[in-house]
Amino acid sequence: MALQRTLSLLLLLLLTMLGLVLIQPSYGQDRMYQRFLRQHVDPEVTVGSDAYCNLMMQRRKMTSYQCKRFNTFIHEDIWNIRSICSTTSIQCKNGKMNCHEGVVKVTDCRETGSSRAPNCRYRAMTSTRRVVVACEGNPEKYILNTCLLAYTIYA
Repeated sequence: MALQRTLSLLLLLLLTMLGLVLIQPSYGQDRMYQRFLRQHVDPEVTVGSDAYCNLMMQRRKMTSYQCKRFNTFIHEDIWNIRSICSTTSIQCKNGKMNCHEGVVKVTDCRETGSSRAPNCRYRAMTSTRRVVVACEGNPEKYILNTCLLAYTIYA
């Protein structure tokens, strides 16, 4: 009886550990997706100004400890951005083949170089241009990520 109980507990422990291992990658992808949304997506605005960049960079927590030097906000809804993932894949800068490119409305925020965190100051440049994003997962649930280290979108 004690042996059967011990085996049952070991089996339960093994199944719990297996479940945690299977859940962990999707949790990491979800965090990357949420970070992408926070740092790069703002469908409410179509044209950004210097004041927009100053406010959004602070509001989106990219000026807390140091001034993020450059950031791009995409002014499209998430479904338009996700549709980029259905275009032909291209090679990412890291060598993977899960990058895709599309044309979107953006505001690029570039730090002026004369400010200090948390009161960072930015210059805005708005345009419609090509961006490259990395897409992970199956087509129904693409996890968007950016292709460069430090999570910046490149032209």
